[in-house]
Amino acid sequence: MALVVFLRGVNVGGHRTFRPSVLARELNDYGVVNVGAAGTFVVRKPGSRARFRAAVLRKLPFEAEVMLCEGRDLLRLETDNPFEDEPSRPDRVRFVSILAKGGRLRTPIPVTLPPTGQWFVRLIASHNRFVFGVYRRHMKTIGYLGKIDRLFGVPATTRNWNTILAIARILKGQGRKAAD
Repeated sequence: MALVVFLRGVNVGGHRTFRPSVLARELNDYGVVNVGAAGTFVVRKPGSRARFRAAVLRKLPFEAEVMLCEGRDLLRLETDNPFEDEPSRPDRVRFVSILAKGGRLRTPIPVTLPPTGQWFVRLIASHNRFVFGVYRRHMKTIGYLGKIDRLFGVPATTRNWNTILAIARILKGQGRKAAD
């Protein structure tokens, strides 16, 4: 089964920048498909996880945290649709945070950040290594997304729900990215 790769903290605010499309080409033997600019890839022929992870780290021009997930787990997210009761709105973004490993939330869900006043991030559910939430489009939001690491006790990286849906299309062999 295919793997999905999420790199943590790359191409954000001018730090640890690289061109994901170039990395995907350099890892062509693994059948890597680039998804956007945030360090997200679908890997069709991963082989050994350890060997693939080492290949990615060798190609990056900096140290990075690499989170690998089974493609079937991402397909299951699409099917389960944790945002069914969370309508899409122009001022809010539905997201999934991927934990480096299964973490344990120290407080019950739902969680709003900040806990009082106007919220910027709302965590609505979690399942295994995935945390689902909604954030407001605001400059303060990035700071609150960073608190997910501390809430679960493990590093996390966040992607828009639309990115997860694009990954699912690639995994199912649909869309223009599937032909890359």
